[in-house]
Amino acid sequence: MKKTTVKEIMVPLEEYPTVPEEFSVYEAVITLEKAQDDFDKTRYAHRAILVYDGEKRIVGKVSQWDLIRSLEPKYEGFGDMRSTSLSGLSPLLIKSMMESSRLWQDNLDFLCHRVAGKKVKDIMYRPTEGEKVDENATLGEALHTLILGHHQSLLVTREKNIVGVLRLTDMFRLISERIKLCGIKEEKR
Repeated sequence: MKKTTVKEIMVPLEEYPTVPEEFSVYEAVITLEKAQDDFDKTRYAHRAILVYDGEKRIVGKVSQWDLIRSLEPKYEGFGDMRSTSLSGLSPLLIKSMMESSRLWQDNLDFLCHRVAGKKVKDIMYRPTEGEKVDENATLGEALHTLILGHHQSLLVTREKNIVGVLRLTDMFRLISERIKLCGIKEEKR
């Protein structure tokens, strides 16, 4: 039996919203909104936008997480908190950090206005090699990477070029459909 590969499930780069790194955050938000409107309505909407450099190479992405985090500039002093969130910080410690650092003190409209004019390259995240998967990898390999890294998506590569995005939501949908098929077979027994 043929194994399903990543390229059969991924969203091809041509169907994924992209912007140049020199775009403003405002322009990126508008691009993402348009891509969501134009995207196949039978699939989950995009929740990130890919960023390319002057040579049209994908160099980063802006996710919902990145956009919201950019509103509070004091997070820059915390460094990369992606793996820290997995360590189980207590609610008391989180509240203490927020109060001592005086986070989220400004009005939301003020924060959004300040970020709207920033360049995308100033808020984007640069994915690591551990957040990439080859287009010919099996779904098992991709799931393993998604689970261990606690990723929402992986960049799909062909040789060294990024050719698509494998989204957790698409994997979840595929698995849900297969579970339902198994349930139907069980009911017929």
